[in-house]
Amino acid sequence: QVQLVESGGGLVQPGGSLRLSCAASGIIFSAYNMRWYRQAPGKQRELVASITSGGNTNYADSVKGRFTISRDNAKNTVYLQMNSLKPEDTAVYYCHAILASWDYWGQGTQVTVSS
Repeated sequence: QVQLVESGGGLVQPGGSLRLSCAASGIIFSAYNMRWYRQAPGKQRELVASITSGGNTNYADSVKGRFTISRDNAKNTVYLQMNSLKPEDTAVYYCHAILASWDYWGQGTQVTVSS
């Protein structure tokens, strides 16, 4: 059974930092491209950051220079380091694993940026 379990969300003040983790099981993690998406209330889900199985990364323009995606294949975990957080970063953040026609989602973790 495939599971993606996100953690690390919470309430943070503007300018603060959070580190999200997504632990995968039931898949050959190192073979999968991994992505972080987010969905704010009333908005469509958007791709925030991605990392390929080979370690190449890509970011949405809105988070470039502030967020960093990384992976630890030994721990079957992908991370999203979020710095200089803004209120507009408030959303549910989802982990996504994709390889060819196989794709899996986590349950999401809430990030709220507010003073």
